[in-house]
Amino acid sequence: MRLALISDIHANLEALDATLANLRGVGADRVVCLGDVVGYNADAGECLARLRELDPVWIAGNHDRAVSDQLSATGFNATAARAIAWTRANLLQADLDLLAGLPLKAAVGSAVVAVHGVLHPEVGCELVRLNSDDKRRQTCAALERHPSGAHICAHGHTHRVSAYEMRGGRMADCTADVVMLRDDAHYVINPGTVGEPRDCDRVATYMILDLAK
Repeated sequence: MRLALISDIHANLEALDATLANLRGVGADRVVCLGDVVGYNADAGECLARLRELDPVWIAGNHDRAVSDQLSATGFNATAARAIAWTRANLLQADLDLLAGLPLKAAVGSAVVAVHGVLHPEVGCELVRLNSDDKRRQTCAALERHPSGAHICAHGHTHRVSAYEMRGGRMADCTADVVMLRDDAHYVINPGTVGEPRDCDRVATYMILDLAK
């Protein structure tokens, strides 16, 4: 099975369309959306419609939950809070209901557990950025206990492509264009962001996870 991992679209329709066009050329059996389809930009409804057509594995991000009134926008920066209020006022009720029904975590068979922020806390996991070895270790520990038996946790929220391997009690950064996964290790991977880059490279990013072997 080939999974296409996408995250943090943030209502950027042009970036999403470009990403999906690229994905059609690459080929994937299933899309996994790691949250934050809405927020910041103005085409939330159109982006939601695109994703509906794909029937992806789909989890909620913090912006998705704030727009659907499941999370307070108090802790968001001023720009994000304004975008959340605007999006909530301009989405159809069916779109708000869709966002409200998204899970915080989802297992893709016995291979992958999808989250937006981190796996380890039971409450507020969509708000935590997986940006330190300590947090990655905690999420790997939660992954080892997960009933799915998965060895991979896929997440978003940081808007940066990354891949970390936990093996033999040691955490290693294995971020590269191609990463070979070991059967005796656990992984924390992030496809970056489709619609809201936060570094000098403004190109939309995604990740292909080939589970065929």
